[in-house]
Amino acid sequence: VRRGTCAVGVRGKDSVVLGVEKKSVLKLQDPRTVRKVVLLDDHVCMAFAGLNADARVLINKARMECQSHRLTVEDPVSVEYISRYIAGVQQKYTQSGGVRPFGISTLIIGFDKDKNGQSVPKLYQTDPSGIYSAWRANAIGKSATTVREFLEKNWKEDMLEDEVVKLTVKSLLEVVQTGSKNIEIAVMKNDGILLNLTADEVDAISKIIEKEKEAEAEKNKKPGQPSSLGPVPMQS
Repeated sequence: VRRGTCAVGVRGKDSVVLGVEKKSVLKLQDPRTVRKVVLLDDHVCMAFAGLNADARVLINKARMECQSHRLTVEDPVSVEYISRYIAGVQQKYTQSGGVRPFGISTLIIGFDKDKNGQSVPKLYQTDPSGIYSAWRANAIGKSATTVREFLEKNWKEDMLEDEVVKLTVKSLLEVVQTGSKNIEIAVMKNDGILLNLTADEVDAISKIIEKEKEAEAEKNKKPGQPSSLGPVPMQS
């Protein structure tokens, strides 16, 4: 899991965002077949870090459970329900003979209805051990600790969609060496529809972040500040 590419989830006031670091696609490879963000149901989305083959098996199991729940209960699954199911499958594989644990961690986003019927954004994480928990913002995969520390410093309550997207891109740029071209962003609004940002949109956000960093660096420079080294003494 720690060797897998980084994935970030950030929850806002009325939206929730997943961001992932994409691996560089080979020249002749179709990029549509290499995806780290997938839909489990119409209103539930998942990103993962770890082994792609293990993820494919777990995704198929989760999708089957979502459809089975719709048929049986005639209601879509809640985000907590499917997170608990995925964590349960992962835990089962830690104690069964002849199988190995799933080599992936997941971030699951979506919207659930509260007591008043309002759509509330949700973000859950599951581990290979079978633990699942709810988060405001979290990161998994390579350099997850660095990204999580960045999110802890910069996350705020009731962030709007633009702020959530910007924070997600900003946090990934902390660890992605190749810049915005290898970042994939998926946004889910309170209508439950998933929107994947294009490479140009991610690049535009990245440029805004770079300009803000440059402006902040200029602001921190004090004009007329003497050099810390001081004048070099003349040698006789």
